[in-house]
Amino acid sequence: MKKKILALLLSAVLATSMLAGCGEAKAPKNEGETKEETTSEDADKKAADEVAKLIDAIYVQERTENTDAQCKAAREAWDSLTDAQKELVEGEEADPDYFGRDTGDASLDDVLNADGIGENEILVVSFGTSFNDSRAKDISGIEKAIAAAYPDWSVRRAFTAQIIINHVQAREGVAIDNVEQALDRAVSNGVKNLVIQPTHLMHGAEYDEMKEIVDKYADKFESVAISEPLLGTVGSTADEVNEDKKIVATAVTAEAIKEAGFDSLDAAKEAGVAFVFMGHGTSHTAKISYTQMQKQMADLGYDNVWIGTVEGEPEETACESVIEAVAAAGYKKVVLRPLMVVAGDHANNDMAGDDDDSWKSMFVASNKFDSVDTQISGLGRIVDLQNLYIAHLAEVIK
Repeated sequence: MKKKILALLLSAVLATSMLAGCGEAKAPKNEGETKEETTSEDADKKAADEVAKLIDAIYVQERTENTDAQCKAAREAWDSLTDAQKELVEGEEADPDYFGRDTGDASLDDVLNADGIGENEILVVSFGTSFNDSRAKDISGIEKAIAAAYPDWSVRRAFTAQIIINHVQAREGVAIDNVEQALDRAVSNGVKNLVIQPTHLMHGAEYDEMKEIVDKYADKFESVAISEPLLGTVGSTADEVNEDKKIVATAVTAEAIKEAGFDSLDAAKEAGVAFVFMGHGTSHTAKISYTQMQKQMADLGYDNVWIGTVEGEPEETACESVIEAVAAAGYKKVVLRPLMVVAGDHANNDMAGDDDDSWKSMFVASNKFDSVDTQISGLGRIVDLQNLYIAHLAEVIK
């Protein structure tokens, strides 16, 4: 009898322990977390991931017949998220800043894609930027200056970066022409004389791709001409400079000096301040232009001015190399400024961002400088450089 009672007791204990074990296996991982909370988190992540996929789908350089619908779908999906869900958006290219970052008022920018062009058109072709403020000040600044200089010509816009066009269209509901769309618009409007003014810095990959597209439309107009980019002809040697590079070097340095609060470059030098102008960089043969710009600075006597690039091509323009050069020259204060037509993503993030790999962060982390300041301003808003584009146009329009 005792054995039966003992057996029954052991069976009861074992059953209780198994039930407790099953209950623990189903319990939430986090203490105090309920099933409802776990399910809610999963749903939030799933909703955020769906939006990330839609963003990644339009983060492409090719426009298709589905692009307009995809841009609209991405925006509507983003708007349907809660604030908490928006913070979870993460994809190959997607993040909360794609739609969420405030880059200024898009209504201040004119996309210049109207019909009714007339017989004479100046098509201003830019790489583009998704930063609203920079489009209005830098790109539109150039376009407005050209329109004022040539009132008898219709000025229109095209971007070469479809990724940027899609970003602006999805976020702002604003459609900017790519080069093919702008040229098709010119053909359908009966344009006879077409002049292309690229705002690109140099004869690089973007310029070459633009020219290939324009060449395909050459027989659709009575005349087609392409003006020089900002730095003019590239040249064949590292020490080959020209008047265009001199104008750019002088203008950007003057603006940087003024914004930094100095009366002259010598005054900044006496205060131990060096200026670093950060370009994009390229593997294209035109990368020699950056070396030439450094030579131009030296020819002007600007020995506290350095040229750098995000891509680190040429090698001497890499951030680490520029840091060593500035420190070796004895300067303890640094001002970083973009050597780019627009003050967009590269200027705000790669140069002035808070991430460890930004130029500002790397200069600070080197512990070689007492101060590192940044100036977020594109070349396109400098009047002397707007006039340089106009001078380039004059050479082909005449």
